[in-house]
Formats: sequence, C-alpha cells, structure tokens
Amino acid sequence: MTLFTPSAGSVRDASRPTRRHEDRRYLALVLRRSRRDLATARERPPQSPELTGAQPPPEQTRGPASGAEDDELERVRERYLDVVKRALTHLLYRPLDVHFEDLGIDVDPEMRAAAAREFARPDFDWADVRAEGRDYPRFAQTMIGLRRLDNLQRCVATIVRDRVRGDLIETGVWRGGATILMRAVLEAYGDPTRAVYVADSFCGLPEPDDTQYPADAGSRFHEAAILAVSRDEVARNFELYGLLDDRVRFLEGWFRDTLPPLAGHPWSLIRLDGDMYESTMDALTNLYPSLSIGGFLIVDDYAYEPCQQAVADYRAEHGITDPIEMIDWLGAYWRRAG
Repeated sequence: MTLFTPSAGSVRDASRPTRRHEDRRYLALVLRRSRRDLATARERPPQSPELTGAQPPPEQTRGPASGAEDDELERVRERYLDVVKRALTHLLYRPLDVHFEDLGIDVDPEMRAAAAREFARPDFDWADVRAEGRDYPRFAQTMIGLRRLDNLQRCVATIVRDRVRGDLIETGVWRGGATILMRAVLEAYGDPTRAVYVADSFCGLPEPDDTQYPADAGSRFHEAAILAVSRDEVARNFELYGLLDDRVRFLEGWFRDTLPPLAGHPWSLIRLDGDMYESTMDALTNLYPSLSIGGFLIVDDYAYEPCQQAVADYRAEHGITDPIEMIDWLGAYWRRAG
C-alpha cells in the first residue's frame, strides 16, 4: 500500500468547527425536545396530505418565543448531524486519509491514465473528490460522500416528520457509515422506536453467477479485499458515535439467505449498496413490497450498469412509475407514492 499525502497547496483549507463544545452542550436539549415534539406529532394528522388524501391541518398560532425555540432546536440538530457527516467522511481531519493501494482487482490502463491527468490539474482538490464519494478512504467510515449523506439525512428526517411507518435498512454497509447516520438522525429527532438494520456479508461481495445473472458476468468485486469489513469493525464504528444499542440490528450473510426471512417486515427507508445485479435484485425482491407509502428507496450504485439494469427490470415487472431522481454522479432514489 502506498500512502499519498497531498501537499499543503493541493488541498483547500476547510474551516474547522470552532464551537463543537456547543454541539455537545446542546445535544441534551435536542434529544429532550425532540422526544417531546415526536410525542406531540403523534397527535397530529400526517404532514404529507398528497400521499394520504388527508386535508392538511390549519396552521397553529405560535408565539415568538416558541418559534425561536423551534428554530434553535433545528439549528442544533443540523450542526450535530453536520459534524457526524464530516466525521464519517473524515473531512474533519487534515491531512485527508488519501491512499492508493492494491484493491485486489486489475485497474484498466486507461483508468490509470485518466486518474494521472486528474491529479495533475492545478485546481485538483482531494476534499472535492471525497465530498463526491469518488475514492477509497483509508480511515473514513463511508465512501459515499457528502451529497449522498445529505440525501440520506433528508430522507430520514422526512419519514420521521411525516410518520411513515417502518424501520430502516441498508444492504451493503462497508464500514457502516450510512447506517450510523441513519441512527444519528433518528437520535437527533427523538424517534424512540425505529430500528436500523445493517445487512452485509461482512466478508466482501459474492462471486458472480454468470448463468443466472448475466449482467454480473466478469465482475471482480469479490476479489477486492478493501470491500471486506468485519461485523466487529462496523459495531465498533457505531460505538465511536455512541449509537450502538438494541435498535441496531445486524444481518450477517449473503442477501439471498438473510433477506427472505424479512418478507413482510415494514420499511420506511431502504438503501441499496450491493454494486451487482444479483445483490440489487435480491434486496428489491425481498424488501420493496413492504416499503410503506411515502417511504424512500435509495440506490447508491444506480449509475453502475448491472445495478441500473436490476432496478429497471424490477420496476418494469412490477409497474413502478415513481420518478427516479439522481442524487449525484452515482446515486439515485425515489419516493413510493403507490
């Protein structure tokens, strides 16, 4: 493994959090008020009438103090979750944990040449690469970048606010970063009941089944050692954020074995990160029928052809027409409307 440390001029200085102690001081307030708000919300009609056919409730009059308190609560939530996201991506720290290593798979010479040209650009910035989720970080707990983390945060906050029924799951978790953020958002919004399911083989990707899944023919993801992260390491990463509890449920094994027993389990958010046609189809087949109306289906690897083909095949077979929205250069999602 070769460690590459960017020179001082190659990485743009990022502002460091100067008031992190306030985040910790306010966190107790966030959680206490969030639980109170959630209890109050249960007495209200859903906030997404377009999904339920219900009429929206009339706007209630709030005093200036109440409005200011709500604004402060949301500000603190955002600051806490921003710190979590920048820690998960390792963007809090300098120098960035950039490295090149043998991933266990052959890299096309054209790809190497394209990477060399990119590194040579005078405005090249590793922080931008990390934010877009385009590298394999050495220490970060996620490789999906800030844009896909922002999308995940918004989706989780929406299902809590709109009281969409069901737990959350990610299929293919690597070091656990996305599921850690799911649990952090639930904590910040005071949701006391939803569980986060962490589904992975914890030993890498399966060998391709060329006969049953021709779209996976030639895949060598199973040879990439960097993609094999143990369950113990993922659990330790949850512990680092103080978020490992009985609402974090580990599902260890190949999706074809672990997901069928979950058929019928209600979900409010399903996040797929299996890279391959087989892994994507296994998750859609076993989980999507139980995704609640108003819930979200997120596909991290949508721009990868085998993954996109699996999504297209499943949607066509089941008549799914909810519009797909791209998150960034790779990920996509849709919200279930029917």
